[in-house]
Amino acid sequence: MRSVQAARLAATFALLAGFAAACGGPKTAPVSATASPAPAADGGEAAVKAVAPVDYADKANWLCRPEAQDACKADITATVVSFDGHLSREPFTADAKAAIDCFYVYSTASLDLTPNADMTPGPEEAAIVAQQLIRFGSACRLYAPLYRQVTLSAMRQMLAGQTPASDREMAYADVMAAWTHYLANDNAGRGVVLIGHDQGAGLLIRLIANEIDGKPAEDRLVSAILLGANLEIPQGHVVGGAFKNIPLCVSGEDVGCAIAYTSFRADAPPPAESVFGRSVEQGMAAACVNPAELDGSKGALKAYLPAVRVTTSGVDPPPWTTTGAAITTPFVAVPGLLTGKCVSALGFNYLAITINGDPTDARTDTIAGDLVIDGQIQPAWGLHLYDPNLAMGNLVAVVKSQAHAYAAREISRNQHPPDDK
Repeated sequence: MRSVQAARLAATFALLAGFAAACGGPKTAPVSATASPAPAADGGEAAVKAVAPVDYADKANWLCRPEAQDACKADITATVVSFDGHLSREPFTADAKAAIDCFYVYSTASLDLTPNADMTPGPEEAAIVAQQLIRFGSACRLYAPLYRQVTLSAMRQMLAGQTPASDREMAYADVMAAWTHYLANDNAGRGVVLIGHDQGAGLLIRLIANEIDGKPAEDRLVSAILLGANLEIPQGHVVGGAFKNIPLCVSGEDVGCAIAYTSFRADAPPPAESVFGRSVEQGMAAACVNPAELDGSKGALKAYLPAVRVTTSGVDPPPWTTTGAAITTPFVAVPGLLTGKCVSALGFNYLAITINGDPTDARTDTIAGDLVIDGQIQPAWGLHLYDPNLAMGNLVAVVKSQAHAYAAREISRNQHPPDDK
């Protein structure tokens, strides 16, 4: 039995992280049991509300579209920092002829002071797509709808024990409307990768369970990348739980599968009160799929980390070298510094991040990524802020491999259509 304090932390973290259960899962089956739905203001369960979704035929309601000069055209050049402190620039080029699409729902980012965000993007929404999405543009065409998400302001109120009047159904209705518009007007039969982190991943888990899993749209699914949320799976299995038909990816050539993990430092595993990497449903576990195994890297993480602090809830990165060399790019790559391994211990499944620092060389021996509230690191959150960054290069490599596998599958299907007899 969890203590009252742990239960309250669970409910708070669920809202803050935007998990599917806190966003109102499908009414036919549980999607994510990371925590129970947050209580409504009247003390009852959060009710389903009828809200008018956004009109996604209006291009102004998208953060990113392939044909637009928008947030996804920002510079994401990286400085590669070698062990000896040598710096080199790694430019980025998107593939305008990519054969598949990526549909992305962003993390909790809005700095609006209202419980739900408006549809006017601020610099924070642009910053989050730079951190989590743009690099996938070398593998797919990018679609990212704006949506009226639960804001950081509402999250902070929840942490203070208040009950903000946030409307999670509004957020989900927007995401579903954007997906429906995309399928009807933009997809044109192309394969698609769904990508989300934090609140975005929670909303996508619900969307996939309700609208894709076992439905015609599943045929278009290349993969689903669902980070910083607990994707439930029966213990010891790769299919079942949140999704009935969509399995976890077990190789880089798998298609129609899901990748999910939450990350913690290897030397700071999740404390008992953490809700990341765990399930409260008997017989269920939180999925952990390591992209650095899927792409053949044997655990070596190809991280793209922010060169400077990009959130008020984090800390400044440490100096990248002991030489004091200036970093002038928005991202830093640190080949060989980080490895990841899925760990199952004490009821948690998580991606354990090991820092392979060498105090005798000229490169940093640590990274940022911890959540900080009132000046205090929050161990229960692990490296939540960096979940996508830690394996970004691996994830992009996996998506490229999956795109080839998906194309090969479609060619085979066209050459050998199923026998309808």
